[in-house]
Amino acid sequence: MTENTTALPDRLSTNPKSPFYDEALLTRGVGIKFDGQEKTNVEEYCISEGWIRVAVGKTLDRKGNPLTIKLSGKVEPYFEK
Repeated sequence: MTENTTALPDRLSTNPKSPFYDEALLTRGVGIKFDGQEKTNVEEYCISEGWIRVAVGKTLDRKGNPLTIKLSGKVEPYFEK
């Protein structure tokens, strides 16, 4: 499979409980540029709505998931090599 044969989805999540989770794509390696800067702590993104969710340090919510905040801006996902 080459980079050009598979397009990245509009929305993708790293949480296995999310309906937007795709293990095959995440295993392949997906990087995110947000407002022109590389982001390595992205939990979920949506291209059409222009937002990402990033983890806030090592803080966990009451269900044990990483605490996240939603940031709005230009989202550019890409396949890592």
